[in-house]
Amino acid sequence: MGGEQETVTRVRRRPELDAIRTLVVVGLIFFHSALVFDERDDYYVKNADTTEVTTILSGLAVVWAMPALFLIAGFGARHSLRRRGPGGFAVERLLRLGVPLLFALVALLPVPQWLRLKAADPGYHESYWSFLPRFFDVRFDLGEFPFVVQGEHFETGHLWFVVLLLAWALMLALAARLLPPERLRRVRDRVAAVAGRRGLVLLLPALPLALISALDGMEESLAGWSRWAYLLFFGYGVVLATDDRFREAMRRDAVLAAVSGVVLMGVGMPLFFVVSESGGDPFTDLTGPAVAMRALYGMTGWCCVVAILGLLDRRASARREPPPADARPSLGRRAYLYLALGALPIYVLHQPIVVAVAYGVVSWHAPIAVKYAALVAIALVLTIAAYDLLVRRNPVLRPLFGVRPNTTERPGQ
Repeated sequence: MGGEQETVTRVRRRPELDAIRTLVVVGLIFFHSALVFDERDDYYVKNADTTEVTTILSGLAVVWAMPALFLIAGFGARHSLRRRGPGGFAVERLLRLGVPLLFALVALLPVPQWLRLKAADPGYHESYWSFLPRFFDVRFDLGEFPFVVQGEHFETGHLWFVVLLLAWALMLALAARLLPPERLRRVRDRVAAVAGRRGLVLLLPALPLALISALDGMEESLAGWSRWAYLLFFGYGVVLATDDRFREAMRRDAVLAAVSGVVLMGVGMPLFFVVSESGGDPFTDLTGPAVAMRALYGMTGWCCVVAILGLLDRRASARREPPPADARPSLGRRAYLYLALGALPIYVLHQPIVVAVAYGVVSWHAPIAVKYAALVAIALVLTIAAYDLLVRRNPVLRPLFGVRPNTTERPGQ
């Protein structure tokens, strides 16, 4: 490329993406704790008293949180692919994601399933070690790709995110190996030119998401989105990382995206309850209201992601020059960097800890609000402590949780 084009397509670092990822990962402790008290969700451990309030609050989060994580992952994948090449990128993702996935499958993920059985049946007294062989009694089902390993008790649990992310990353590496780069650049330039028109950065990516959500349905076990919708968000992140013109379009249309997201959610969320109360399944039914609700959901998700990224980018761009390199970071900044560098191990650790704490908390004689506050506080402390004491300070366990040896690297590298 010539120097002028190189200036147009150079992509600057996006610190707000690290902040969103950290917020979502820590927020999952609050989210999964809420599912213990949710009236609709079939969580591992359930409180005797439940409420619909958590359904509404959860709906406000799931519409954007996991899609944002996949988009941010796609953004990072593009830069990693450019630095390492397809082969090096595939190896790096297998080590960074595949190793923690395999380790967690053996060491952590059977725990919530075992506690589910104990919570559901007071007469269940099977030991954890006796349960383990039943957890690993599996079969292969290619029709469930990429969740090809299935079983009565086996599950990837909350690490479905890692399974999908690893699958999409390996597919990206294969595509980068096979597709001609010049043709991809020409396509990128055409798409970036179209995105420069007001509103099209919202409309064009939202339509495929609406179509997939409406026709393929929404998977409740995957935080309310189709796995193929997540592939689109990941792909969108890869594309956004190739050209700053996409960033400028999202920043420009951020307010329009926010307004559109609020309006679409205001129409779609009542439809969810209308379908549910009529005895239907809003996640899979092909009735008119259910299909319309899911189409609106897909569009809402994209509008929310554009609004959040665009508005945060506006705020970051409006800041003054960063402090000198030798300036000591504030306490809040140090806490943020600490959590940001531990995002993956915190994600891996949090749900088994939430379920284990909930198993004890639900037996308390206390209001839902008290139990929820206690559950969040205890689970948050234990998760951070487990990360700090067992992973961050342990050179043996660090690679098993996807943490690189270099503790001074920046988040998102």
